[in-house]
Amino acid sequence: MFWAVSPKCTASDHLDTRTVIDDPRADIGDLYAWTSSDGRRLNLVMTIVGHSFSDKLSYTFHVDSGERFGQTIASTDIVCRFPAARKVECAVGNLDRASGDASEPGGIEGRKARFRVFAGLRDDPFFNNVKGARDAYQVAAAGLKRGAAVDAAKCPTFDKATSQMLLDKWRHTEGGPAQDFLDGWTPASLVISVDLDAIDEGGRMLAVWGTTSTAQRQLDRMGRPLTGNALLAPLAADEVSDALKEHYNAGTRAEWAKLAPVIQETLGLYDGFDGICGNQLLADRSKEPAMRYRAMAELLADDRLWVNSASRICTQFFAVELAHLDGKVELRDDCGGRTPTQDAVDVYRSLLVNGTTSGVDDGVDRDAQRHSTVEFPFLAAPSAAAYKGH
Repeated sequence: MFWAVSPKCTASDHLDTRTVIDDPRADIGDLYAWTSSDGRRLNLVMTIVGHSFSDKLSYTFHVDSGERFGQTIASTDIVCRFPAARKVECAVGNLDRASGDASEPGGIEGRKARFRVFAGLRDDPFFNNVKGARDAYQVAAAGLKRGAAVDAAKCPTFDKATSQMLLDKWRHTEGGPAQDFLDGWTPASLVISVDLDAIDEGGRMLAVWGTTSTAQRQLDRMGRPLTGNALLAPLAADEVSDALKEHYNAGTRAEWAKLAPVIQETLGLYDGFDGICGNQLLADRSKEPAMRYRAMAELLADDRLWVNSASRICTQFFAVELAHLDGKVELRDDCGGRTPTQDAVDVYRSLLVNGTTSGVDDGVDRDAQRHSTVEFPFLAAPSAAAYKGH
């Protein structure tokens, strides 16, 4: 069992392993993907923890496409490099290229006008009460240390008082009002708005993930928020969880499924946070305990943001998965993905704890700055104070 009493928690994927701590310009903080309101473009955002881009790295949006959820048959890579300060070179497969200074809010357009790119400092749209989450993990670790019963599916039965304390700690920061750990953070931000017919060769159902890499190896990757930091043995000793995260970050598509058993065990831990085992999304109590969380683990091991590009409406994180796997017919016309204005973290945690899109709240409901889903480059400009700090 990977559980121990060394709880730790960071932002969505900020400074998660030694590789990216050594070069934060390789560390993907967050990934966003959603369709434009006119139904013509896919909008993409990758935030980088470092405040600049590296001339030694490639920053890539991978867009897989197919006709239905879970099955993609074609892929298009949008690759950006930074050969010099204030110069970006991006290519959308073999269809279009852009080169130049993309740091002004309007960015620059591809030579064939198939996409637009912005690259520069912006306010981080991710908001998360990291200290509250860390305190919640500590409550869970203490409950396990006191001898909370753990069933054969690795779900702990916390008593009512422990569950209430855990969820309450998550909603506060050091006992007071919840605070956004990343308030004022200004990551280097890579923003792309690309024609859908340039990246949907396989069909209108898209699966998006991002990577940073050198010519020799992949350094970091990201799809959904929190997967790397919240699902890979979050209560284990640092050397255990860090090794798993390094494996996650460097993993090729063919290797992703190998992490499903680790994720499955962690899913049992989350399912017990509300004191009830078996009410997590896709949990199946009719099967033998070893199989209860298998479906969810396999879904999350395939760590891509799913976007129904046939829809112009993007209001619900995890909409595509919920529509196809949980029978939420009302979400079939939602594009899903992840926009920079959604509280995706609370949705994600709630699905893992109680199987719904609400109920686990970290007390931070929005970012201090106003971001957009329609006005390029979507992320708010850094505040004057942020510029002085960096």
